[in-house]
Amino acid sequence: MSSLRQTPLTCSGHTRPVVHLAFSQLCTDGYFLISACKDGKPMLRQGNTGDWIGTFEGHRGAVWGVALNATATRAGTAAADFSAKVWDAMKGEELYTFHHSHIVKSVDFSLDSTQLLTGSNEKLLKVFDLNKPEQEPVVFAGHTGNVKQCLFNRDSRRIFSCSDDKTIRCWDTISRQEIHKLELPNAASGLELSQDGSVLTVPSGNKVSFYSTDDFHELKSVVLPATLYSASLHPNQSVFICGGEDFKMYKYDYNSLTELDSFKGHFGPVHCVRFSPDGELYASGSEDGTLRLWQTTVGKTYGLWKCVEGTPAQPPVTADDATNGIADAS
Repeated sequence: MSSLRQTPLTCSGHTRPVVHLAFSQLCTDGYFLISACKDGKPMLRQGNTGDWIGTFEGHRGAVWGVALNATATRAGTAAADFSAKVWDAMKGEELYTFHHSHIVKSVDFSLDSTQLLTGSNEKLLKVFDLNKPEQEPVVFAGHTGNVKQCLFNRDSRRIFSCSDDKTIRCWDTISRQEIHKLELPNAASGLELSQDGSVLTVPSGNKVSFYSTDDFHELKSVVLPATLYSASLHPNQSVFICGGEDFKMYKYDYNSLTELDSFKGHFGPVHCVRFSPDGELYASGSEDGTLRLWQTTVGKTYGLWKCVEGTPAQPPVTADDATNGIADAS
């Protein structure tokens, strides 16, 4: 199967670079994909096909970060208009707006969907209570540079964050104190928490590193031939993918750290990559303004890919927001 050529699904509709994306967990209706774009209009799609569901309209600047809660009923967005928003992902309606004093880069939901975490160019992390949205947020201060990404751990008792100050930090949400700090030679361009919550995947410079979430010790790392912007570990921790400045997508064996595949993925730098929650595909977003979906096992019948009598799986149509959209969630 590995010798077959990748045939990605291309999801058009954005008009500016796609800078972040996030999958939901597996839900009763499958799973979903949300994308952040400099056009200020995040989009929600069916995860396994790329079919457009709706566009969230309300930000007045580039959207830098997105998140979906565990049940894919709420969407969170972080934007250059100094705000983070929470949306009803079923109806597309704006529920809450949380104002900041600078650009908001990252959002995440707690596991029970009662809290929204934000990271911003204020150099602060903030946790908003969605049951009491009028209350002042809990603030975590310590970073000396812009916060690039922040995540809750699986039980929402800890927060992980990375910053332009070349550190990754871990915070205790009960004591509200910083409990770990990791200093890097290059600023991390993002963070991903493994599906089981045990591994933090960190691209920085031309390197991908994996750290234990318990004590921040490095599990393994590998140097690649390009500056990397994003990396994602398969849910079963068998392989990881990454992409960056050279337009390429790379796939590596996680255990041996050997390269399995590399290919031109986009017509611009790759800003974000993520595996789907079932591990059957991964998504990538690029400076070229597109999202693309790629098969983990090339040639397998899955989603819109159809495998006939051993021939490579081919998507019958291109996932496109104009033709496949079923509702406008604006």
